[in-house]
Amino acid sequence: VIAAGQVNDVRLYRDLLSSGIQDYLLKPLSLDQVRDALTNAQAILSAPKHADMHDDKPHHMMAVVGVRGGVGASMVSTSLAWAISEQADRQTALLDLDVHFGTGALTLDLEPGRGLFIERAMVRASDKLSLLSAEAPIHQPVMTDGSAFYQLEEELRNAFEMTIVDIPRQVLIPFPHLVSECGTILLVTDVTLASARDTIRLLSWFKQNVPGARVVLVANKFQTTIGELSRKEFESSIERAIDVVVPFDPKLVAQAAKLGKSYAEVCKGTKAGQVWANLTRVILDGADAEAEEVAPAKAKSGSSLLGKLGGLGTLVKKGAK
Repeated sequence: VIAAGQVNDVRLYRDLLSSGIQDYLLKPLSLDQVRDALTNAQAILSAPKHADMHDDKPHHMMAVVGVRGGVGASMVSTSLAWAISEQADRQTALLDLDVHFGTGALTLDLEPGRGLFIERAMVRASDKLSLLSAEAPIHQPVMTDGSAFYQLEEELRNAFEMTIVDIPRQVLIPFPHLVSECGTILLVTDVTLASARDTIRLLSWFKQNVPGARVVLVANKFQTTIGELSRKEFESSIERAIDVVVPFDPKLVAQAAKLGKSYAEVCKGTKAGQVWANLTRVILDGADAEAEEVAPAKAKSGSSLLGKLGGLGTLVKKGAK
């Protein structure tokens, strides 16, 4: 984006550049000035991007969805993002699609990114973890059909090995294509009667709309002594086993909030930390298995021109015989 205006102010120029503008031209414009600006912009667009270094690495996209508000889906998504980036050493992107009330940046003690381009809008939580979050004004409705997500998904696919999408139900249901490319759906619930009902409904919805995705069911804030339902009663009502149980530890939750760290990071070295290690392993095992299935097909479709010519030569010889 190249902007033009009549205000000759260095502070305005710096603000525009920091927001993602490529250049700011002062009116009246000259032909040479416009030509130079376009030439510089074209040179930057044609230059190799840092993201290109990750093209040869497999990418896995996972959606984290809470069956109800308050079950802790955002806590799970930030914790998994930290665990996969730090403990599994994978370049990870966390995308918070709750543009009005998202807590991804707040949980990690970060300011939401601001800018027109993904490089400026994403905030680095560490060398391996980047966050895309927002705090849109409450009075400002989000006017979109969800189509811009495809372009964003492509950018993330090229730049990261793992993308975790924290997606609210109110965004998911009108725009099912947001999870169409997800290899894993992490469904977060608590063990209550209302959550059992909504778990059944969402499991059916995912089966119909994303039949190829692997659904991992996580019971968060689990307490053995207090609760509406026991684990056995919950599993019996939804006719499915819970994959991972995250015990409720109010002291560690409070500590994570005070320190501005993910819950999994605070749990490191404790008994609760083993739960996050197990959940991370479940996610990565599925991602690696998917990559192994995709690799042969990708290699076959992307065979070199020389290889194709070699095959053509074989056919020619056979025809000559």
